[in-house]
Amino acid sequence: MTQAISLSTLETLKTINTATLTSLLYKRGFRNVFIQGARPLKPGQRLAGPAFTLRYIPAREDLDGLEVFRDPRHPQRVAVEEIPPGAVLVMDCRGDVSVASAGSILATRMQVRGAAGIVTDGGLRDASGIARLDMPAWCSGPSAPTNLIRHHALDINAPIGCGGVPVYPGDIMVGDDDGVVCIPAHLAEEIARDAVEMERFEDFVLEQVAGGATIIGLYPPTAPETLALYDAWKKARSAE
Repeated sequence: MTQAISLSTLETLKTINTATLTSLLYKRGFRNVFIQGARPLKPGQRLAGPAFTLRYIPAREDLDGLEVFRDPRHPQRVAVEEIPPGAVLVMDCRGDVSVASAGSILATRMQVRGAAGIVTDGGLRDASGIARLDMPAWCSGPSAPTNLIRHHALDINAPIGCGGVPVYPGDIMVGDDDGVVCIPAHLAEEIARDAVEMERFEDFVLEQVAGGATIIGLYPPTAPETLALYDAWKKARSAE
């Protein structure tokens, strides 16, 4: 049973940079959380939602002809039709970008059904069409060939590896222009809480550095006066 995450937490995480999230997870001992190879199809995309997973294994010629799509229980099609509203379809393609893991028709169907986005360590076909959707997508690159050439869709909503990262159903996927981070579900609430304060402090640091301040003693805040300056900065901001 996956842990329910509040909508307010998801909305907060959608505003947080993935760089901030990787730092906060590292502080908690999590080093392998950034999906390798997954790049946004267009700039400015933001994502936060629970993972709904699909695993591909290597295709076999006698099992993966075009006729398999006639089967209404084909796992790729079932995943598209069963992904819950607000969830993120996360696909394990073993990092193989030589073929697509989905295309614009399936992505459009997911958008209509209310999915939050797509994350794959493989390719996406009709990539320009998917990029025009409101639903964001991250992949390892555009790839025109059908998934059946290299992929056999197998498990739905089971633990997978995507971009070298373990992803469990219900883990929270957060994406921005840098890529996608996977947050273990039980940490999502506290990560969101701490991330707001961390980004506020980094806004203060950036303002100081842009004004000529040295980073020594400022970032991290080891100088005694840094936190006092930060408190004064926050009070001034809140009074505006």
